[in-house]
Amino acid sequence: MRSNLLPVLSLLLGTAFLLAGNGLHGLLLPMRGSAEGFSPTSLGLLGTAWASGFVLGCIFSQRLVRRIGHVRAFSAFSATIAIIALLTGLLVDPISWILLRVVTGFSLAAAFMIIESWLNERATNETRGLIFSLYMTVTYVAIVAGQMSIAAGDVTQSTFFIIAGILYCLALLPTAVSTASSPAPLKEVKLDLKMIYRNSPVSFVAMLLVGIANGAFGTLAPVFGADVGLTTFTIATMMSITIFSGAVMQLPAGRMSDRMDRRYVLAGLATIAGLSGLAITIIKPSGITVLYGLISLYGAMSYTLYSIIVAHANDYADSDQFVTVSGGLLLLYGIGTIIGPLVGGITMGYSPYLLFAVTAIAHLGVAGYALIRSRMRAAIPTEDRENFASIPSARAATPESINLDPRATPEN
Repeated sequence: MRSNLLPVLSLLLGTAFLLAGNGLHGLLLPMRGSAEGFSPTSLGLLGTAWASGFVLGCIFSQRLVRRIGHVRAFSAFSATIAIIALLTGLLVDPISWILLRVVTGFSLAAAFMIIESWLNERATNETRGLIFSLYMTVTYVAIVAGQMSIAAGDVTQSTFFIIAGILYCLALLPTAVSTASSPAPLKEVKLDLKMIYRNSPVSFVAMLLVGIANGAFGTLAPVFGADVGLTTFTIATMMSITIFSGAVMQLPAGRMSDRMDRRYVLAGLATIAGLSGLAITIIKPSGITVLYGLISLYGAMSYTLYSIIVAHANDYADSDQFVTVSGGLLLLYGIGTIIGPLVGGITMGYSPYLLFAVTAIAHLGVAGYALIRSRMRAAIPTEDRENFASIPSARAATPESINLDPRATPEN
């Protein structure tokens, strides 16, 4: 087992650098843009552009990877991301940033798919669970580390753009010296919306709405913080709290969904997430303690929904459809993250607190539809369901990461 895991550790190190750079750069741009006076709509379009590129990368990058090979493709995409990180520090202009974010999203999706395919190639039935757990841990820790690093300096300087570029370049080194052999060619990704809806209407609607909420929050919460006068450290902490709260809550919420109708769990979590968003909108908390408390509650509820939605969809799918259903839901989530930042940016033009009104409407929509559908279709008996399993942050996941899930059999 040790000989199988050593090459995996170098790949995970490359993943950590990529995710840390993405966490830093993704938080830096809206904060610097807000300091430069960019409009909320243009800042929302940064998230829309990134998500659009990411979805397109998941669908179309496989052909390029097959043509030039995994190692060269990964090097090219990582270098492209690093160059763009440096360019965004030189070209401080909303239109330039929006266009460059499309390329960043595409390149990141391709780079993640290459690393995830490498990891999947190294995984065996004995090590798959361990590798999947390590990948999840790296995902959460690296993103938070990248975000929190921004608290140590001034976002109006070029320093953090340079650091982001360095992190992306460092991601090249572990894979360049890795002894892992090139994996099988990446598979084509297809989005069959009709099949996903037929399988589980609740998962279809809920995943789209959760994508809208998370896309809006992930892109524009830093702008909200800057607009209401929060310090850089407070904003970075606020963003990290949501991720860690969601990570901590995944297992308890998942175990609960194993014991009862998952739609009721979805409705309950989404309702609390929606009410916490409404509370921020209405109360407009001025104290850090109250804001942290509400944000923590929001993250614990909102960032748990994705895994439960996937589990619910697969309750109704055949055992050999896990990869197809989960991959389709991931891309549907991506479509939501394209919509959310644009809607959130427009509404924040009236008040920064309206960002949480957008997330609240999306979450309450999830709760309402889940309850309606629970009256129309019987739940799968508990003994016929597969146990819940956490899934890495969807914002950085690709269809290739689904193959790492222990529920994905080699035949899938």
